[in-house]
Amino acid sequence: MAGKTNAIRLVQQAKIPCREAWYEFDEKDLSGQHAAAAIGMPPEQVFKTLVARGEKNGIHVFCIPVCCELDLRKAAKAAGDKNMELVAVKELLGLTGYIRGGCSPVGMKKKYPTFFDETCTLWDEIAVSAGARGHQMILAPDQLAELVDAKIVDITL
Repeated sequence: MAGKTNAIRLVQQAKIPCREAWYEFDEKDLSGQHAAAAIGMPPEQVFKTLVARGEKNGIHVFCIPVCCELDLRKAAKAAGDKNMELVAVKELLGLTGYIRGGCSPVGMKKKYPTFFDETCTLWDEIAVSAGARGHQMILAPDQLAELVDAKIVDITL
């Protein structure tokens, strides 16, 4: 078990109730489906953090259930942009401070416009990366969205 991540510290500073879950991750399978199974939560309740670039408005962050796919058209529309494409994995660390498989919507290097899929409201709590591979934080989606100033919209296929 690693120490506290920056994301966990920020959640605790905001006095948001949060549970942590650790699991063994596999370099060959960094999928959210694996994370969901490993922490014993349904994939619809575990959210992955995706980073995309809009044609006009630059970088945006999208949190969607690990069992879903980001609808780039809906994402662009939500962001007030014409087109949206996922950033290359090699850009992730430089843009966010996080690596693939450990990207959290909390505590990125810079504050980017953030969007959560509307299905997060179906749950009392959701899991998102705590900022490290094999480490999830489980908390109320409305409190998490407020912390990162996220809009809750329909962004999945």
